[in-house]
Amino acid sequence: MEVLLLGTGAADGIPNVFCRCRTCDDYRERGELRTPTSVLVDGRLLIDPGPEATRQVSRYGRDLSGLAAILAGHAHDDHLDPSLLMHRGWVTSSPLEVAGPEPVIAITSKWLDPDQEAVRLHVLTAGDEVELAGYRVLAIAANHYAFGEALCYWISDASSALLYLTDTGPLSASALDALAGRRADLVLLEETFGDITDRTDHHHHLLSFAQTVTALRERAVVDDATQVLAIHLGHDNPPLAELRDQLARCGAQALPDGTVLTV
Repeated sequence: MEVLLLGTGAADGIPNVFCRCRTCDDYRERGELRTPTSVLVDGRLLIDPGPEATRQVSRYGRDLSGLAAILAGHAHDDHLDPSLLMHRGWVTSSPLEVAGPEPVIAITSKWLDPDQEAVRLHVLTAGDEVELAGYRVLAIAANHYAFGEALCYWISDASSALLYLTDTGPLSASALDALAGRRADLVLLEETFGDITDRTDHHHHLLSFAQTVTALRERAVVDDATQVLAIHLGHDNPPLAELRDQLARCGAQALPDGTVLTV
């Protein structure tokens, strides 16, 4: 399984163009951007395509001509921009599956011709386990809300597994139990708020991030061979060098946009 990190940032990315905090200035000085989180798996499965997704793909010399499925966790616009389906329809009518919670499908359907048959829509809810474009996908309840249900996903191609956890705060006991024993080779876990601990619990900060990693280890989802990466990073995090030091304490990393991982 090849995983391309199209973006690793929160909705506003880093740097936030309105901000002159230490972290935003750090990224400007180093010339690095974190764009909204999105992932491309094997060139076939696109996860959380926000408004920058198509340009993210082009930025790294890729295309979506072989795209078989789109998987969206929730209906906030930084994770779903269904206009890309209209743009795709101008070029091809090859089959495509789109899956996500009910609000995702409701919004997506408005961008499709009612008579079209190429794009097939699948409503998912927590606990569903389905086959999508050759992958086994388990829908997990996110601690988040976006016009209704929000989901995270465990994705397997039978030889390797990706656990994609964004947007979400600390997972419920039932969500963690649903994952028990489903080992992941790669965990992409959101960490939006850095050192800020007094905002909504619908996102992780550094402390709750470490606690979630521990909870996943206790349930045999994460082991010493699992790679854990922080994604959906916001500018409330410390500058990159400090962030990397803090993440290393729980065995995690922060990698740049454009990183290609072979799982």
